[in-house]
Amino acid sequence: MEIPPKSPDGSEKSPQSKELITSNTTSTLCMSSRSESVWTSTSRSKWDIYRKPIIVVSVGAAIFLFGMIITSLPCFLPKHKDEHKEIYKMCGPAFLSLGLMLLVCGLVWIPIIRKKQKQRQKSQFLQSLKSFFFNR
Repeated sequence: MEIPPKSPDGSEKSPQSKELITSNTTSTLCMSSRSESVWTSTSRSKWDIYRKPIIVVSVGAAIFLFGMIITSLPCFLPKHKDEHKEIYKMCGPAFLSLGLMLLVCGLVWIPIIRKKQKQRQKSQFLQSLKSFFFNR
């Protein structure tokens, strides 16, 4: 921490330095740097853990299927409806790529969560061993 500046006579601290000393900056930094789930040891259900990646995979799959339908639509339209074919040919691949991107991101997210869960379990086990041996 910084050394607060002294007044010219060297006896009294400035009001700014008193403010720095009394503020709780370290506790706020710790609170904002990590989520509460890291600090609490309550077990969560599988749905709570994997909810977000499952939603991302589901939305990605839905957008991908919509893109497949939009892309294949110009093949099945009658000849007299040529005005919308260009729009379908442009929007279809965009939906395909967006859906595929979300699908892959969600599928990659799941093993990352599994790895973090294993690391957290090992960490909690080591903490309990450490507290068992050093608190005697």
